[in-house]
Amino acid sequence: MVMQILIATGGAPHSDTAVRLGGRLAGQIAATVTLLTVVKNENDRAAGQAILQRAQKLLPEEVTAVTLQVRCGHPAEEIAAAAQENPFHLVILGSRPEHDLVTRLLGSVARRVLTHTTCPVLVAKAEPATLHNILICESGREPTLLERLTTQLPALLGSETQMTILHVMSQIIAAPGVPEWQLHASAVELMAEHTPEGEILEHDVLLLTENQASPQTKIRHGLVVDEIVAEANSGAYDLVVIGAHTHLGAAWERLLLDDVSRAVVTQVTGAILVL
Repeated sequence: MVMQILIATGGAPHSDTAVRLGGRLAGQIAATVTLLTVVKNENDRAAGQAILQRAQKLLPEEVTAVTLQVRCGHPAEEIAAAAQENPFHLVILGSRPEHDLVTRLLGSVARRVLTHTTCPVLVAKAEPATLHNILICESGREPTLLERLTTQLPALLGSETQMTILHVMSQIIAAPGVPEWQLHASAVELMAEHTPEGEILEHDVLLLTENQASPQTKIRHGLVVDEIVAEANSGAYDLVVIGAHTHLGAAWERLLLDDVSRAVVTQVTGAILVL
């Protein structure tokens, strides 16, 4: 099955980052690319075509299956609509720094797309040299984030990929009745005692060893957002993967974990994939 990637661009530098990263990914896995830009009204279509033609020149030569698409309306709404109307496997877009008050109050295009899109979204805040070192931020829930990644985007799991599986032990979101020692335990201790978090880590390790020799597990202790952001911004990873948690049943749990996801997307400085 050929992977289909939608790359949104508005012609700004942060959009160029998304186009270049998306193009490199498409070249590595022989994916098709749709370049999309959104203009305010029909009279702006010519300007939109110019943006797309410039963006196409940023793609590597090996990416030849490219479609150009101009839509009219609000960028976040139209990007989400395009993703819902077509069988894309991945949406890639850039994200400008949120300095102004209006952006912080209303939300960036990237965060609004994340809210209304069900397929994976890659927010390309930076352009890593490779996509070999990937951080998987497990929430301790099933299906695991790694399972969703292997199902939805198996092409990212190449033979050179080094996965680190991270789980944050936090008293705030821990299940009721979790013993105190588990909140301070290491990954090895959690797996040895077959705790729910340990079994998820062990499940992921077994899943990864089918393709890799030595996947890593890591536990951090503290506030979830702070610990994920600290690990993600350590400089050790090309790509950070987090979950959108839209599959969860309880409304309070969805709201809590979606707030975590939005905060992580805002604060992580590199490329971040939301499943």
